[in-house]
Amino acid sequence: MGKKKICLSTKIKLGIVTFSTLFLIVCLLSTAFSDWYTNNIFPIWINTYGRFTSLFSFSFGEKLIFIGLILLALFIAALFYLLISFIIFIFQKKKSKKYTIPGFIKRYFDVFTWILSFIYLIMNLNCFSLYHCTQFECNYTYTLEELTLLRDHIVNKLNEYALIFERDELGNIIYTEDIGAQARISMQNLDGTFSRMNGFQVIPKTLDSSVLMSQQYMQGYYFPFSMEANINGLMSIGSKPFTMCHELAHTRGYIYEDEANLIGFFACIKSDDVFFQYSGYLSVLNYVNNTFYRSVDIETYKSHVAVSDLVWHDDEFLTEEAWEYVNSHALFSTEKVKKAADTFVDTTLKVNGVKEGKLSYNHVVDLLLTYYDYKS
Repeated sequence: MGKKKICLSTKIKLGIVTFSTLFLIVCLLSTAFSDWYTNNIFPIWINTYGRFTSLFSFSFGEKLIFIGLILLALFIAALFYLLISFIIFIFQKKKSKKYTIPGFIKRYFDVFTWILSFIYLIMNLNCFSLYHCTQFECNYTYTLEELTLLRDHIVNKLNEYALIFERDELGNIIYTEDIGAQARISMQNLDGTFSRMNGFQVIPKTLDSSVLMSQQYMQGYYFPFSMEANINGLMSIGSKPFTMCHELAHTRGYIYEDEANLIGFFACIKSDDVFFQYSGYLSVLNYVNNTFYRSVDIETYKSHVAVSDLVWHDDEFLTEEAWEYVNSHALFSTEKVKKAADTFVDTTLKVNGVKEGKLSYNHVVDLLLTYYDYKS
């Protein structure tokens, strides 16, 4: 009896998986190759696929996740069906017959493995490879005096800005301009400050699942499989400009969180829009202030300029009204969702070579002290 031939469909899928794996291995072994790919090839996906997904007013990636969950549920149901039917076949003891998988399940498995092959390819091209690029040079040996000057500079800026905005009866800032459009302009203005900023900027999207995002205490997501920058629509308005710029930085190939934080910060403070400037300084307040607090005694901390109550109000992740909405629409416990999300993000970062996991977000302080001319 001759060997069974592998069908063309299977050969193509194996080819996609093999290419994806070899591509990632090369990225792991060569920073120079990763840099070349991110600088020259990665922008192609932005200008083609990113342009396509930007045509939709909703998050295309969010819909893909929903469809993916349905397909996964069907896959599990198919496996369960095969298990039950095989057990029944064995107990029937029909040795003259051979167990066969139903045709409709074979076709579904074929479609499902096609999808998995392309997901593996896209995640390697648009996400995992980016973790092996050259990182920003950074001076990690700053003095307490430098940290203190940076902290007081940011607090003074925030206290000043907080007083100039129109607010509603609850004290929340009123901003009527298109934040997404302004975020794209702000990112384009960084061309020359950071590489890879020129060209098409994808349109930031607000997720329908902002309740679930809020439970994870997440402000935004970059979807590699749809080349989209997504934000939590329920978070406080003061965080939205920076978060959009942060997620847009990911779509330009800056996958490290501290680097995206730095780029989002600069995009905001260099903007012509004062509200964006305020959001930029607000985005780094906790990182810098907490680092300073841990570096000095309580008396020294209290002797420096205090963060105003208005700034602390704007720095809230969600307003009380938003939290009421989240709690009334949540399907699961916020505590459990946050714990699961923290574990997932931390593990994902560590798997991709970020040893500090979620703590890597704090490195923006080091980057600020390296690149931000706060003394001028």
